[in-house]
Amino acid sequence: MAMTWSHVVLYVKDADKMLDFYTRVLGFQITDRGHIGGGPNEIIFLSQHPSEHHQVAMVPMRKDEGPSNSLAHIAFRLDGMSELRGKIAALQGESVSMRPTTHGNTWSIYIQDPEQNGIEMFCDTPWHVTQPAGKEWDINADDATLMAWTKQAFAEEPGFEAKEAFHSRLAETLA
Repeated sequence: MAMTWSHVVLYVKDADKMLDFYTRVLGFQITDRGHIGGGPNEIIFLSQHPSEHHQVAMVPMRKDEGPSNSLAHIAFRLDGMSELRGKIAALQGESVSMRPTTHGNTWSIYIQDPEQNGIEMFCDTPWHVTQPAGKEWDINADDATLMAWTKQAFAEEPGFEAKEAFHSRLAETLA
């Protein structure tokens, strides 16, 4: 059986600030919390998916200052552009810098949480492009314009093809 991604556990410094961001801005719900092994360290579990007890867990025991230095980013797949646009709208007015990047196969927004952990929120495009690849995209472009621009911007890139064709070959390779 193939492994699938389930969750990430973050050591955090300011649990209240982090919980506010992950619940109020990103839309997670606290599903559980308690002390680890009856000791002093609490763990807080958060999820957005009814079949996942937690997608993110936080343990408030980080002591170092500055940005996290061992995690590039956590990536969250969204069901489509309307959900991604909803997340972009939720970030408006927050003190968060957004970096919109398309890899040809996704439209992504990269941000950092209050403790500088990287977060990618993305939805799939209909194409596959050999990675790494990346170009900035206009978050204000309408869906039709964005679709046409992305296709034009990546059509000459190596491996550009319909996503289904790539996934079909990958399934054969992984079988």
